[in-house]
Amino acid sequence: KYSGQYKVNPIATILTAKMMLDWLGETDGAQRIEDAVAAVIREGEVQTYDMGGSATTLEMAEAIAGRV
Repeated sequence: KYSGQYKVNPIATILTAKMMLDWLGETDGAQRIEDAVAAVIREGEVQTYDMGGSATTLEMAEAIAGRV
């Protein structure tokens, strides 16, 4: 349905990587990812389609990566 539209929210995938880091014992990195995701959501400046915004998948991922 959304293939090629770049509307999909990448947060679930990013938090999956956070869970993998937790499992591997890399708790500092995992916490940094979780904090970055929380900051982006809290600030509300970057929102994908499902959040009522117009940011692309890449824009959301870059916003999170910039805070890690």
